[in-house]
Amino acid sequence: MAAWFWYAVVAAILYGAHQIFTRLAAERIGEGLGGFIVEASAALSILIYLAVLWFGGRWNQKFSASGFNYSVLTGICVGAGTIAFFLLFQRGGPLSAVPAILAGGAAIMAIAGILFFNEAPSWQRLAG
Repeated sequence: MAAWFWYAVVAAILYGAHQIFTRLAAERIGEGLGGFIVEASAALSILIYLAVLWFGGRWNQKFSASGFNYSVLTGICVGAGTIAFFLLFQRGGPLSAVPAILAGGAAIMAIAGILFFNEAPSWQRLAG
């Protein structure tokens, strides 16, 4: 089994829970404030992770300007995507629509992997 497999399982579980909690929150808070709270609490959890690494003597975090810039772009995408999901749910979109939406994202990622990252094409990648 690939070294990254269990990280993928955990990420899938957490991102699934993320959408369930977003659906629950969307009925009770505005998209801007809710999105901000989502992202601020995410930043806090990452800060705690970094503190654990630092104080545990396991700090191995590299840094580059391009890594910083891509991370900012990622944050912009995550923030805008969070707001979009809040709006989707506030406008009556069902939680069951999320897998199809994420499948579209998976297809985009599969195509980008092949075109820009030289990942070998396969029917699994092409299917997303």
